[in-house]
Amino acid sequence: MVSLSVLIEKAIANQVISFPTDTLPALGVKPSYSELIFKLKQRSYEKPLILMTSSIEEIWQYVKGTSAELKIWQEIAYKYLPGGLTMVLPASSLIPPTMNPLNPNSIGVRVPDFSIAQEILKHTGALATTSANLSGEEALTDMSAIAKKFPSVSVLDYDNKNIGIASTVIKWTGENWQTLRQGKIIIN
Repeated sequence: MVSLSVLIEKAIANQVISFPTDTLPALGVKPSYSELIFKLKQRSYEKPLILMTSSIEEIWQYVKGTSAELKIWQEIAYKYLPGGLTMVLPASSLIPPTMNPLNPNSIGVRVPDFSIAQEILKHTGALATTSANLSGEEALTDMSAIAKKFPSVSVLDYDNKNIGIASTVIKWTGENWQTLRQGKIIIN
């Protein structure tokens, strides 16, 4: 378990870190090193990572769409973010293909509603993230349990005892939103 400053240093040095969010604690790494998370979690490439940013404004450089689409996406983003919503959108060229190996033209984006997570992301820049667990196992919600499960990961020393709920995931189909996973947020 490490301090906030050490955690940020490790992330900037392209190492996998773990930190609490408003949903489940995250494993995170710089997007160009996302392969590290797939290996660490023994994760299938069928399950892409989520790009977490510190602000809504930061999202738009990582996605691409028409001005009409962008307006629709921004309407949803400003209504529900920061918060437990992940929007799956067409990826810009800034997204490394390793974040979504089977569909590199698509990326899930999210802004956590948690001040510590936002502070980390302000210093590190956007991170490729996922829940802290081995693939197929329940997501870990306790930071000390994450440190035990993943001894090579720098885990924020934080007393996180709340049980989170995974984010709602919606995907832009080109015409409307499709719900891929239901969390707390319900999109009408």
